[in-house]
Amino acid sequence: MSNSWSNWSGFVSAEPKLIASPADIGELGELVRTAPGPVRIAGAGHSFTPLVKSQGTILSLEKLEGLVSHDAEKNQARVRAGTRLGPLMHILQGIGQGLPNMGDIDRQAIGGALGTATHGSGPTLGAYHTQLETVQIVDGLGKVRDFKRAGDQDMIHAIGVALGAFGVLSEVTLNNIATYRLRRRKWVLPITEMLRDFETMMAAHRSAEFYYIPFSGYAQFIASDLSDAAPTARPPEADEAGLRTLRRLRSTLAWLPSLRGRLIRSAVAKFPAEDYVQDWLNVYASDRQTKFNEMEYHLPFEEGPKALAEIIELTEKRFPEVYFPMEVRSVASDEFWLSPFFKRQTCSIAIHHDAANDPLPFMRAAEPIFRRYGGRPHWGKMHSLKAADLKMLYPRWDDAMAVRRDIDPENRFVSPYMAGLFGIEPSPFGIEK
Repeated sequence: MSNSWSNWSGFVSAEPKLIASPADIGELGELVRTAPGPVRIAGAGHSFTPLVKSQGTILSLEKLEGLVSHDAEKNQARVRAGTRLGPLMHILQGIGQGLPNMGDIDRQAIGGALGTATHGSGPTLGAYHTQLETVQIVDGLGKVRDFKRAGDQDMIHAIGVALGAFGVLSEVTLNNIATYRLRRRKWVLPITEMLRDFETMMAAHRSAEFYYIPFSGYAQFIASDLSDAAPTARPPEADEAGLRTLRRLRSTLAWLPSLRGRLIRSAVAKFPAEDYVQDWLNVYASDRQTKFNEMEYHLPFEEGPKALAEIIELTEKRFPEVYFPMEVRSVASDEFWLSPFFKRQTCSIAIHHDAANDPLPFMRAAEPIFRRYGGRPHWGKMHSLKAADLKMLYPRWDDAMAVRRDIDPENRFVSPYMAGLFGIEPSPFGIEK
């Protein structure tokens, strides 16, 4: 009986010869050496690209989870790579620490979130990989390698965003901050005002993001700032109910788009404002139940409003079936060689499509807009770029590929999809060295 694997949305699937969940680093090393190749590593399956897909072996790190050690004075915590973000938040809160920032999904494994440059929002806040202090990997020969920021900074920058191809991440030490509270506010404003005041509004808060609801003319702005106030009740989540309403309007009023637009505008304009204070772990994440596929591109910060305006126009003229909100965030620049935020302040724009529908026509139409504005794709979200395209976007591309060859000299981690990303030509007998 064949093994089967699929990602969260169901868009990517695989039937490898072997799916294995090593219980410790010794078993992990043995599997890397001996399992049918190519060997790919699965986190929580929240990527939308075929990063995990393999006809050989898929390794799940679900048993390599939990806290290894922590340093209360330095606010550092060493954790195993299979630890999911949800449990990690509670682990850190229990030792008086907090992640400086988060995205709105807490289902990912920390190893996968690091490897794909997953991020939250905030002009001075970096993605998860910017917290790395130490990294432990198992290389392509099954050997354990350890790197520290002090003394191995180039290696940390080379492998911090690694797509599961620079060794198997097994343990990391994260630089955190002392536990904290946030005041989160949410309100609705016309998208014309949001685009006009984009830079001012995004820079006015520790963390700021907004969602544009297609065909509404409105954005929902979310601002989070540090607070010393006592906690207040977090309002019940209404996102899933809102999505159901948007889907119903799309389906029942497809024949009358003007009425659909009026009803959406009326509903969104009446969204209640929110204002509450909570501990950090009770603020960032939302419960995402409706499955979707996603494309996200990371643009030079100043290009964000122009690109978004074009994406909105494209959607509302050509793709009336799209109802998922578009998410817009900012991310601080960093020094990691394969980070989409390498040496530039970034505006990230994410578009989504219901997993029950074919996302490719919409994504293919939107991608040229993102690329025209200098966008770099999120590694875990849908894109069509290959090595020649990516090399032009990443100044340290060749350096990163040299490190990858050293860590994986036999290309154990290189599937056909990864070969396309890295520019490695397959031979009739497998992947070329």
